[in-house]
Amino acid sequence: MSTGNNHGKPSPNERIKGDSNFLRGTIAEDLKDNVTGGFGPDNFQLIRFHGMYQQDDRDIRAERAKQKLEPLHNVMLRARLPGGIINPEQWLAIDKFADDYSLYGSIRLTTRQTFQFHGVLKPNIKLMHQTLNKVGIDSIATAGDVNRNVLCTSNPYQSELHQEAYDWAKKISEHLLPKTRAYAEIWLDGEKLETTDQEPILGEKYLPRKFKTTVAIPPQNDVDVHANDLSFIAIAENGKLVGFNVLVGGGLAMTHGDSETYPRQADNFGYISKEDTLKVAEAVVTTQRDWGNRSNRKNAKTKYTLEAVGVEVFKAEVERRAGVNFAEPQPFEFTARGDRIGWVEGIDGKHHLTVFIENGRILDFEGATLKTGCAEIAKVHKGDFRITANQNLIIAGVATEDKAQIEQLARQHGLLQDGVSPQKKASMACVSLPTCPLAMAEAERYLPEAVERLETILKKHGVAEEEIIFRITGCPNGCGRAMLAEIGLVGKGPGKYNLHLGGDYTGTRIPRMYKENISEDEIFADIDLLVGRWAKERNDDERFGDFLIRADVIKPVIDPARDFYD
Repeated sequence: MSTGNNHGKPSPNERIKGDSNFLRGTIAEDLKDNVTGGFGPDNFQLIRFHGMYQQDDRDIRAERAKQKLEPLHNVMLRARLPGGIINPEQWLAIDKFADDYSLYGSIRLTTRQTFQFHGVLKPNIKLMHQTLNKVGIDSIATAGDVNRNVLCTSNPYQSELHQEAYDWAKKISEHLLPKTRAYAEIWLDGEKLETTDQEPILGEKYLPRKFKTTVAIPPQNDVDVHANDLSFIAIAENGKLVGFNVLVGGGLAMTHGDSETYPRQADNFGYISKEDTLKVAEAVVTTQRDWGNRSNRKNAKTKYTLEAVGVEVFKAEVERRAGVNFAEPQPFEFTARGDRIGWVEGIDGKHHLTVFIENGRILDFEGATLKTGCAEIAKVHKGDFRITANQNLIIAGVATEDKAQIEQLARQHGLLQDGVSPQKKASMACVSLPTCPLAMAEAERYLPEAVERLETILKKHGVAEEEIIFRITGCPNGCGRAMLAEIGLVGKGPGKYNLHLGGDYTGTRIPRMYKENISEDEIFADIDLLVGRWAKERNDDERFGDFLIRADVIKPVIDPARDFYD
């Protein structure tokens, strides 16, 4: 049988990984080079396995070139926080580091349920890792060709079930981590030994491409299971976790102009008992490790391996490696994927306050001192914080007697505001410009204006209290998860986007491209017409994406590998 990695000459990244001495490369030597603020070509790739991307401020790139200066090289760091849980001591540590050593002073909550530092200069990189290590945080394997930060539904209402699911998210993350000592040696001054590193799961050349895993608790699909290579859907009996349905092969990234790339929904392999979770996770990863395409990185994700070898063949190999047979999938239903903004009471009697953070950017703005407010809450909070996959923040585990103090601080600093519209809560964007090197168009900086225009249209047609899942991503790489939106904008160039329509409210249908490379005014002219039709012609409680399919405005994507571009 031909497996996905038999496609010819390995890509340059395979050489870099193979020559890296288990991800060490010459990073330590590069750190001492004061002539440049950046890293050499190989290390530029290798630092990703340590949780960092080299970036620069593209807004000032041209001006620096005029002054004969290199770009203002810096790194973005993404922390590893399985399930997005962080305690107050940790929060205060990252808040202080962002103040003292980040060019932008902000903390960015991400769609991967963790936080990012942006704008850390080379002399402060080692201090950054050591600061995080002191409070029990690392950034191992949050980027690169490895299993990245494991997501888990932020569901504090079902506290007992959430705790069990979170425990599994943490176990999966730890089990699939790289075993190399490179991270400790380089960043934490760990003792340098003659290496006897072994990577029994990831292999000497690690995975063919990035790999993403989630744990989801129905009925919430807040982690967007179809955006991930591997998802475990929690199945409960009498409020207790008994096992998981296993979804494999989801992913949203594609490449403009390349019909061999496409977003794809995951396949449900079936049900397993919770005791088999780690064996199955390992088997999926090692099958993708051995069968994935190592020649063409654009076709190296798990979704393409399933298409290359067949779902049933891949599934049978996972069963063989795990020594586990999948049972028939257990019934489950997703009904929503947004966060519950405001207070909810958990079954344990504790209270949980979810605050809306536009774009996940925690910074002090005029009239909303979000960063100061989070720090002030961290100084008195006795529970923990939970970062959601929708870029919001949950102040979790608040005792009844502490609710008033937490709410007062949240309101004082603009973290809790009355009247946040349903549409704002249902909208999301990736970081994009000015820092992301892949960005083709604005996303985070454009989202507030775009949401305002969408809200104006909703109000015009008498549906202001409704919301449409609306997402913007600055390139087709998928970070903003626009390919699971009812309206998705994918950056094509400055002020130009591809407009995708027809996803569903719960994140189980891929939207199709409606128009290509159009301006912002053209986008909202089309949305105006379509929302007008929806308001007049929809069935009771019919969501926007479902209406577009029923009204034959756009055809549903049935098999993305074959009909996404039709």
